[in-house]
This record gives sequence, C-alpha cells and structure tokens, in this order.
Amino acid sequence: MRVSRLFGETRREEVDAEFKSADLLVRAGYVRQVGAGIFTLLPLGWRSIRKIERVIREEIDAIGGQEMSMPVVQPAELWERTGRLNSIDETLVRFTDRADRAHVLAMTHEEAVALHAASEISSYRQLPALIYQFQTKFRDELRSRGGLIRVREFLMKDSYSLDKDYDGLDKQYEAHRMAYNRIFDRLGLPCIEVQSDSGVMGGGFAHEYQYLTEVGEDSLAICDGCGYSANAEVAICSHQFPPAGETLKDLEKVATPECPTIESLAEFLGIGADGTAKMVFLSASLADGKQKLIAAVVRGDMELSEAKLRQLTGMSCVEAADELMIEDAGMSPGYASPLGADRSKMLVVVDELVAMSKNLVSGANEAGYHLKNVNCGRDYKPDITGDIAQVKEGDDCPVCGQPLQLKRGVEVGNIFKLGTKYSEAMEAFYNSENGQRELIVMGSYGIGVGRVLACIAQQHNDEHGLTLPLAVAPYAVQLLAVGKGEDVASTAEKWYLKLTEAGIEVLFDDRKLSPGVKFNDADLRGMPLRVTVSDRTLKEDSMELKPRKGDKRLVPLADGMEEIKEEIARL
Repeated sequence: MRVSRLFGETRREEVDAEFKSADLLVRAGYVRQVGAGIFTLLPLGWRSIRKIERVIREEIDAIGGQEMSMPVVQPAELWERTGRLNSIDETLVRFTDRADRAHVLAMTHEEAVALHAASEISSYRQLPALIYQFQTKFRDELRSRGGLIRVREFLMKDSYSLDKDYDGLDKQYEAHRMAYNRIFDRLGLPCIEVQSDSGVMGGGFAHEYQYLTEVGEDSLAICDGCGYSANAEVAICSHQFPPAGETLKDLEKVATPECPTIESLAEFLGIGADGTAKMVFLSASLADGKQKLIAAVVRGDMELSEAKLRQLTGMSCVEAADELMIEDAGMSPGYASPLGADRSKMLVVVDELVAMSKNLVSGANEAGYHLKNVNCGRDYKPDITGDIAQVKEGDDCPVCGQPLQLKRGVEVGNIFKLGTKYSEAMEAFYNSENGQRELIVMGSYGIGVGRVLACIAQQHNDEHGLTLPLAVAPYAVQLLAVGKGEDVASTAEKWYLKLTEAGIEVLFDDRKLSPGVKFNDADLRGMPLRVTVSDRTLKEDSMELKPRKGDKRLVPLADGMEEIKEEIARL
C-alpha cells in the first residue's frame, strides 16, 4: 500500500489524555469516532483486527472449532424463553419491526446456539461439538470510554461448546483456557486469568482474562504468595470474625442528627465504621418483569459486591432502588434497618460478617435516629446470609492468608460453564448411548477483538507512537523514500515491488514531504521494521534498516532482501 493512497491521515493533536491507546489509535489513523461508543476501523485498524482474528481463528480451529455466522438481530421470543429478555437492563436493545414483531440486538448468542443445537444435534455421536463466530455485537452501555476499551458496538469472537455431560464440558473449558493463553502470548499481550462473575450469562463457573493496566476498569484481587486471583467483585472475603463470647446488649435508640452516612455517624458517636451496619437498597428485575426490593446489609467499613449478591440470590439484574420503594417498605433512607420494616415487600440479605458481629449500630427507620446494639438473629432474621462484601487491599488471601493486592485491569476475554440453562429453555436434547433423551451441556467463550487491539496499543508504545508486534501490525515493513533525487524515488519504487512480490507486507511512504514528517508518521503508525532509501544511503549503495524498537543500521542493497527477511524472522 502506498501512503499517498492510504485512507486515513495521521494527526498531531492529543485526543485522549487518560487512555494512551485511544489517543494513539486515532492519531496514527487506525480508528475514527462516529458517535458515543461507536467507532470506524480505518484500513490500518481493520488490517490489525484481521491479524488478531487470524491468530484467534488458528487457535480455536486447533481445538476443534467450526466457524459459522449467526444474526445480530434475533426474535425477542428466544430471549423470553431463557428469561433474559426481562432480566437484562437497558444494555440489551429491544425494538419492533414494521410488522410489530419484537426483536433484540444480540449482545451474545447463547439463545441462537441452543436453538440450532436443538435442530442439528440428535445423537450422542454428534458430540462433542464446538462452533464459533466473529460477530458484531451491540450493548447500549451507559458510559462508553477509552476509545475501543468500552464501546457500544464491537466485534467479538464467541465460541460455544456442546457436550454430552459435564466431564466433556470440563475438557472443552480447559482446552479454551490453554488456547486463550496461546492467543494472548502470540499477540504480545500479557494477561492473567482470574475467577469471575458469570453475570447475565448464567452458569456456575467463569474466568476472565485481564490485561493489567492502571487505567483499567476492573478491580482484581491478587495474591503474590499462592497465585490466587479473582475479580474483586467475587473474591472470597477471609474475615477475622469477632470473638463468640461477647455479651448481647439491650437495644438503645439514640438521636443522631444530620448523620445519614456511615462516616458522619461514626464521627458523631466516636466509634469506628466497623461498629456499624449499613443497608444498600437495590431493585432486582424478576423473570416476569416485576421489581423486587433487595435490602443488603454489610458492615459499615465494607462495600457491597453486587456480583456476589446476584450469585447468592440468583437474580441476574440489580440496580439502585428509588426512595419510593424504600419508603413503601417502611424504611427511612439514610437511617434504615430491617427492624420494624415491612418484610413482605423486600428480601433481606445479610453479609456473614454482620451476622457474626455483635452490638452494631443500625438505623432506627426514623430520620435523625439510630439504634445501638443491634444483633442479627436476635433483633431481625435475614432471608439469606452469605458473603456479599467486596474485598479490600490488604485483606487476607482466602487460600494462604497472605495480604491481597488490588490491581486494575481490562477484561479482554472470558470463559463460562453454562451447563443446561439454555439447552433446557430451547429443548436442545440428544439421544444417549442408552436411548435416553438428555440435555446438551453448554459452555461459552468470548474475546473482544477491538478491545484486544486497544490493549495491545496500550502495552506497545513509546513517546513517539505505536510499537506494534509483528503479529498485529497492519504491515511488516514501512518503506520510506527520503530525498528529492530521481535515484531515490526509482530505487524505493523497485524495492516496493520486490518486497511485495516476495510476499512481504509493505506500507510505502511515496509522498513528496520532508524527511521529518515521514519519520514521525512512521514512528506514530508503529510498523515493526522501517526501511529507508535516501540520498545518503544510495551514496554507499545501501539502505537503512531500523526495527521500531531497535537501532538503525546500513545494509548493502545487494543483501537487502536477505537482511529484511532475517530481521522479520527475528521480530
């Protein structure tokens, strides 16, 4: 490709100060923003995406994957059958066509896969199976940010395993774990595997692949001692429970004017936040479309993990409850507790640390008042008790007891054990060796292709621009003609043709611009190897070779092809 014909100009002005990847991909002419969370991949960006696809395709094919393509527009009835139509919030786009038929823009394809499995698989002899696709998805994210990091429209590789039983699922799950490690290694993207929340996918077991970066959205709990790692949302809290022998004291109502927060309450009473209990109110969407108030109780020095709450209650979609729901249940926002509330209108979920703690301060359900010495079990009964608190920096590792570190990361891939949730809803059965009808056991595995490109750009750059690995770079070689002489132009032209005929991908800067502009653009675009033909090099019958992350050197024109091939092989 000649730069003079390339669609997509470089830019000098800074675009995004927080995410270097977003800034560089725009300035280097890889992407352009169309709207909030919606981007066009220009030719350079699209070539990189296709390179990433190729690596993923090779590794998924190697574990038995068969590529196909499923529609992004799906009948809403499919999602209604699995319960996700009403349990997912506004991120799932719903619409009706001109015939008033309800549809969704699929954000993932479990429903469609189960539907096809029901029609295409009838015998155990057809299992195991693994299908996958590269498909555009759309999620109406509330806050898109970071260029390709969090977008609304995006390209995903999603694969789906179909098995006779859970042993088969375990094998395909493990095969994906190994394939993902190879994929990210080949792409030059360092990732760690962490335990995660299955979220709207359902199922009982999941992992994420996280690229560690300070600008990441996810908080990860990591133990350097034993290697334990989990998304902080689901990391197990290893609590130091209070001694069991403490005496339960009598309830005492105290005036606490202007103390609607834990901080103001603890300061007013002269106690630590760990001596208080707080309520977090959420509204859960049920399968029938109705809303259920959830009152979650955690100790005042802890934060609620909505992911753990979802897992514990089995409710897939929760959001902040409005004050009317809280007041309708007989509670006062800022001064609430389960004591005296209308329990028929809510589900009370108590963290295990609160259940074991004695004589905490809780709200009195009256503005300006709290209750001292509130004890779970004696003063109110929880509907559900479990670990719903989020880990903090320095908490004990649940495996080895060493302090946990919290680090930031960006999720680039995930794997889920779905079980039979979707096959049951879609009646996807197979006939077993014994002639019995059995449900197909499913797994789901995703990689956000555009997000991978963004994270690679975040990882591979310097003060001059992108420094992309060979496996991802749009072109292996950036060829520059630097100088005004006819010999420079003709020699560079010959080398452009020679390299292209040799099967080497070349971006040839044939523009009649100053050397500084060409060198700056080459560094910004980040091709792995720069080859320069100039008046100076031709005087020595040579060309200049410079790896993007290396030193430049002159090589004789006669040895140029061999030297370039050797340099690419080293890269």
